Amino acid sequence: MPNYYALVPAAGSGSRMGSAIPKQYLPIFGKPLIYHTLSALCDYSGIARAYVVLAEGDKHWEHFGDQYFSPKMEALFCGGDTRAQSVLNGLLAMAGTVADDDWVLVHDAARPCLARQHLDRLIQEVGGDPVGGLLAVPMADTLKRADNSGRVERTEPREDLWRAQTPQMFRYRLLLDALSRPESASATDESQAMEWAGHHPLLVTGDNRNIKVTYAEDLDVAKMVLTAELEMER
Repeated sequence: MPNYYALVPAAGSGSRMGSAIPKQYLPIFGKPLIYHTLSALCDYSGIARAYVVLAEGDKHWEHFGDQYFSPKMEALFCGGDTRAQSVLNGLLAMAGTVADDDWVLVHDAARPCLARQHLDRLIQEVGGDPVGGLLAVPMADTLKRADNSGRVERTEPREDLWRAQTPQMFRYRLLLDALSRPESASATDESQAMEWAGHHPLLVTGDNRNIKVTYAEDLDVAKMVLTAELEMER
C-alpha cells in the first residue's frame, strides 16, 4: 500500500501581504500562520510525514520552528525562486525516503484552515486514481474580463470553471517527472505541471473554508474559520 506524505513550499516572501515579515510567519492566535497549516497535516493520522521547504538561511524558522512542531515534520532548507522550483527541490530532497508510487500532498503554507474533512475527501476520491487530483471549488461569481483601461470588456462564462485549492495530490514519480520538465518552471501549481505533461488531474470539490491568506484582510477571515472549527470540535 502506498504511503501519504505532505510537502509544503514556504520559501516565498508573501509580497502582496505588504508585511515586514513573510506572511507564513504572521501571528494567528499567538502562533505563526504556518503552525496552523503544518499542524493540520501532522495531526492527520493518514500522513506518514510532512516536509516544509524553506529558503536557505530562513531566520524566522529558527525562531519558531523547533518549539512548535511535531516529530512527523521535517524542514528542508532548499527553497527556490519560484513555487515550482521549491516543490521540485523538496521532491528531490525526499528521494530515498518516498517510493515512486507513494502519494505526495502539496499544500500551500498560507492555507491554515485545512480541515480533516478536506483531507478525508481528497484521499478517498483520489487514492485510486491513476493520475491524482486536487481540491477545488466551482466558480460561483460572475466573471468579468477587463480592458486596458480597467473597464469591463466582456462577461466570461463560468460554466466548467473551478478555483484551484490545495492540497494537490499526485504520485511521487509522476509529479517529480512533471516538474522536471523545463516548461514547468513557470507552473503556478502542481496541477498545471501535470497538465503540461499530458495528464488530466481529478477535481475534488472543496469549500471556501480552505482559504488562502493572500491579503491582510484574509487573516481575519482565517481567524474566524479556525475559531468556528474549534467550537465545532468541543
